[in-house]
Amino acid sequence: MKFKSFLAKPFASFIYKSIRKGSATAITDQEAVFRDLIKTGSKTIFGDEHHLSEVKKYEEFRQAAPLRDYEQFKKYIALIKEGKHNVLWKGQPIYFAKTSGTTSGIKYIPISKDSISNHINTARNALLCYMAETGNTKFSDGKMIFLSGSPELERVGGIPTGRLSGIVNHHIPNYLRTNQLPSYETNCIDDWETKLDKIVEETIKQEMTLISGIPPWVQMYFDRLMEISGKQIKDIFPEFSVLVHGGVNFEPYKAKLFESIGKPIDTIETYPASEGFIAFQDSRKDEGLLLNTNSGIFFEFVPAAEIFSENPTRLSLKDVKVGENYALIINNNAGLWGYNIGDTVKFLSVDPFRIAVTGRIKHFISAFGEHVIGEEVEFSLMKAANEEGVHITEFTVAPMIEQGKGKSFHEWFVEFENTPADMRRFAMKVDENLRAKNIYYDDLINGNILQPLQIRPVKRNGFIDYMKSVGKLGGQNKVPRLSNDRKLAEELEKYVE
Repeated sequence: MKFKSFLAKPFASFIYKSIRKGSATAITDQEAVFRDLIKTGSKTIFGDEHHLSEVKKYEEFRQAAPLRDYEQFKKYIALIKEGKHNVLWKGQPIYFAKTSGTTSGIKYIPISKDSISNHINTARNALLCYMAETGNTKFSDGKMIFLSGSPELERVGGIPTGRLSGIVNHHIPNYLRTNQLPSYETNCIDDWETKLDKIVEETIKQEMTLISGIPPWVQMYFDRLMEISGKQIKDIFPEFSVLVHGGVNFEPYKAKLFESIGKPIDTIETYPASEGFIAFQDSRKDEGLLLNTNSGIFFEFVPAAEIFSENPTRLSLKDVKVGENYALIINNNAGLWGYNIGDTVKFLSVDPFRIAVTGRIKHFISAFGEHVIGEEVEFSLMKAANEEGVHITEFTVAPMIEQGKGKSFHEWFVEFENTPADMRRFAMKVDENLRAKNIYYDDLINGNILQPLQIRPVKRNGFIDYMKSVGKLGGQNKVPRLSNDRKLAEELEKYVE
């Protein structure tokens, strides 16, 4: 046994036990996090404006601090950029995580000295839980690749600013630095395809044991490796045993990724966001991701159907229910207050609190009142794909609104790895699955308001070509699963077979 894997075993066991213990005290931990946040937040500009010094209980906080998205936080970010201190949190942020929004353009999310450990330690804890449960520590002696954004940082208002994955890259522990690939210089390349070629060049002859990244970009890495070598991934990297993934639902990409690898390997799912590391897979035995309840984030949950209401219901962790769809709201030790991050989740368990990500608030179809969400379309497509032996590369769905009763439909743009033998039958199966999953959609079909969905096959690499055309190829960028308008669909018309 090598040195790193030998030392990892007792540390993994210690962290695993502490996480298990913490999962049983989630409610009291959240209450303690809340008190700490209010104590510090009351001494800020935001705290003065919202009278946080008078807040003693969560019910009072709900009245004092309304829900916000980034647009309503912009004025505070502007003050920070001007050099003001103690705006949202004590002092100034140590970083801005730069991310792109659909309506706000570039967003600058503060990361504080207090909150950086949430981003770093949670990723570490996911790996340590895996080690403790499986006994596999061998991968820590090999080479690991983290497909991420550039670690080069610019300064905005004097504050180092960059993609979250690039910021985190600066905080990788020294004991892992010698194992980490690609090189810093390669990671700094902006053009994804140029960067990908360099990553392949640097890794193809290495003993890779762990690979981490967003599934579609991991698949691109695998495709390039196989194209150059003519081999499956298991033959290029015989010791490769762990795939860490997050950012999108793994299921639509799973079959093709494992086919490329050529052997079963273990996977670890994570749920990182610029606003905070929300949850992670703590066990291979239980479904869902363990909510990060003792890491500087106080969580709130709004029933998804109410998120656009004037006075939506706001729940703390103790009041959530299994199976309900919630918009996720966070308050954290970087100064986000009542912040709607745009994701929806549901609880698979409340003892401990484990969640699944169900979609994005703005990514839904409700052109006719059906309110179809990401979880439903992914389930419907993958169930049909598994039954038909079809592999999906990528897909998105948009409404096609036509004049006249029964003429409108949902239009699915799907890139297939292998095309269904009977596309009409395949589309019918997907439609039946969606009808079983969403009663409103089923009512619209039965009432002849909508006709069954239609599938438009996208040519090979069509989604990659589209993402390239809009400057969003690689990194942390993702194709929206659902749109409530035709903007993306009109662009994808160019890539239909």
